[in-house]
Amino acid sequence: MNFFTHFGRYILMLKGMFSKPENPSLYWKEFMHQCSEIGIGSLGIVCIISIFMGAVSAVQTAYQIVNPFISKSIISQIVRDTVILEFAPTLICIVLAGVIGSKIASELGNMRVSEQIDALEIMGINTKTYLVLPKIAAAITTIPMLVVIAMVLGIYGGRLTVSLSGILTSDSYDRGLKEAFVSYNVFFALIKAYTFAFIISSIPAYYGYYVKGGSLEIGRSSTTSVVVSCVVILLADYILAALLL
Repeated sequence: MNFFTHFGRYILMLKGMFSKPENPSLYWKEFMHQCSEIGIGSLGIVCIISIFMGAVSAVQTAYQIVNPFISKSIISQIVRDTVILEFAPTLICIVLAGVIGSKIASELGNMRVSEQIDALEIMGINTKTYLVLPKIAAAITTIPMLVVIAMVLGIYGGRLTVSLSGILTSDSYDRGLKEAFVSYNVFFALIKAYTFAFIISSIPAYYGYYVKGGSLEIGRSSTTSVVVSCVVILLADYILAALLL
């Protein structure tokens, strides 16, 4: 199938999600389950990556500063802005595209191949609303929270590294964090987080929902969904930066 066929089916899937739920309490239970799977299930990897991301950024920034006339407190400013603007929203979401995206595509693909989706439709349940919408809503709810956690841990990781290695004192690092801070950067990062969360959840859901074949096709569909999600995230990252910065 060509691009326009995929894009048309993707739009129709999104359109089909918005219908009145047959049992609101059941949909709420599924939404909370997905919040736990997506948010809490990804918290560990986000914490680990964020701390080392800030640590490496701080060390490499200190390595590049060779001019004695440049204050070392600029290290914390560079780490702060780099983590907030790019590392936390973009890098973390690319990692989550592999963790969450492959899970969503595999889960829906397995349900499609085993005819569970067909059985639900025979029972009169809108499977797009019941299976896809809670995943997208949970991702949009939890992924921005994970990005905020990544911001905090990334900055703290840089602080811990420079203080333990003797590059900079903790007080100097904290003082540099307050200098030339632009609060709009946090707002811009959250816009990226919400956009990427929608991409991470909706594209794998599409590939999983419309998979055909057996277990081999489920694996291919999962891999394709992760690759496409990462490419779309990078494209959206550029577009948002060009429009909002």
